[in-house]
Amino acid sequence: MLDGIFASLYTTSVTAPVFLAVCLLSVALGLGIALVYRKISGEGGTMISALTVLPFLVQLVILLVNGNLGAGVAVAGAFSLVRFRSAPGSARDIMAIFLAMTVGLCCGMGYCTLAVLAAVVTCILLLLLQGRQAADADARDIRVTIPENLDYNDLFSDLFAEYTTASKLLRVKTVNMGGLYSLHYRVTLKDTDKEKELLDAMRCRNGNLEIACGIPAEGRQGDIL
Repeated sequence: MLDGIFASLYTTSVTAPVFLAVCLLSVALGLGIALVYRKISGEGGTMISALTVLPFLVQLVILLVNGNLGAGVAVAGAFSLVRFRSAPGSARDIMAIFLAMTVGLCCGMGYCTLAVLAAVVTCILLLLLQGRQAADADARDIRVTIPENLDYNDLFSDLFAEYTTASKLLRVKTVNMGGLYSLHYRVTLKDTDKEKELLDAMRCRNGNLEIACGIPAEGRQGDIL
């Protein structure tokens, strides 16, 4: 009985009622994926529209090339052009697009139960992982410039012990013809309301030279300064 659940709805021919039902399912799953993406990323715009429509379009393409080797090769070449004509996105964006295409592929081949299962399980996992990412909201990247005569190893150790729960020196770089050091720290604040106090205390240590503080870039452990 379970084997029948994952069987394809398409047999020798595609009837109009089945085709319409699969189209509605692909659009509904695309909308669900788009809403989950918006919740975890906080972004909208064209990405939401693309994720909503993409499963439906992929389903139609797969249905048209089903059993036609020549058409399948042509479509594969057309899809490969998308990679080179699109701006690079984050890992989350690529994952969402790949999920939408997977759902469209399943619907196009008639495996609707598999499409629903893939969309639901993946979206639940994304929402669970989003809760883990919310715990990193107190993380900050701090870039501070110090004179070359200061020892940066323990320069801010006591301040980080007071204001942060974790701190790590990611990168050291010389600037201004070697007359200054630029330090890149990744810290986790104990209290975000005291962020200014930490920066003011660091300014007293570095001679009021440049300090930059911001939220870490997604998916990066350290940028080139």
